[in-house]
Amino acid sequence: MILVVAGTSDARELALQIKGAGYHLLTSVVTENAAKGMEEAGLPVRYGRLNEDELVQLIVSGGFKVVIDASHPFAEEASKNTIAAAFRANVPYIRYERERLSYHDHPQLFYVDTYEQAAEMAFIKQGVIMLTTGSKTLKVFTNKLLGLPNTTLIARMLPRKDNMEKCEELGLEQKNIVAMQGPFIEELNTALYKQYKVTLMITKESGKAGAVDEKVEAALKLGIETIIIGRPAVDYGNQHSDFSAVLTHITQLLEEA
Repeated sequence: MILVVAGTSDARELALQIKGAGYHLLTSVVTENAAKGMEEAGLPVRYGRLNEDELVQLIVSGGFKVVIDASHPFAEEASKNTIAAAFRANVPYIRYERERLSYHDHPQLFYVDTYEQAAEMAFIKQGVIMLTTGSKTLKVFTNKLLGLPNTTLIARMLPRKDNMEKCEELGLEQKNIVAMQGPFIEELNTALYKQYKVTLMITKESGKAGAVDEKVEAALKLGIETIIIGRPAVDYGNQHSDFSAVLTHITQLLEEA
């Protein structure tokens, strides 16, 4: 049995390939909505957030022989818990992560390491700022930017009730919320930028499956300055960015077992 800790659409595709290769598996996701997507794809799934101890219990009780961490590139805590749990359970750990995208020395691109640095840069630049980094760190930006002269903060996020409640709690007006589920094609990103007259866009370096390229490409073509928040630095050890390498690694581990 293989445990796939999943947090992205490509994690689902990876799980399908692992299943197609003849391996029994279980996917683990955080939300009920993500679990529904796994079930619709014909994949066995459990859902709910797990801490390190709970992950150890799941790995041991389920008799898993390999743990695949295909969580989101910014799910730093989830990855660290999975690494530690696999080590404690004495089970091999493999990290799958989307390939990084590279934009070389573009004058309208700015790279930062943290959300706080992105908010500080946006504070200096002002203007109409579209935030596409989700709701988890929204407070970092509302604290810094709401009420700032000559500045409008537009937040694009998933159309979930808890997200809307958070926006209301933080004082973000409804007219400045774009509640939609991506990924979006470049043309839709372009239309949104034009509709809101965006002058600065903030995004995360999630990778191609997260459509960061369409967001960035559309912004740059319109002359919109863009801040990209780099991925957290995690020492994964065994890491791959393509499905075939993961499958080969699984085969090698199980043959050695």
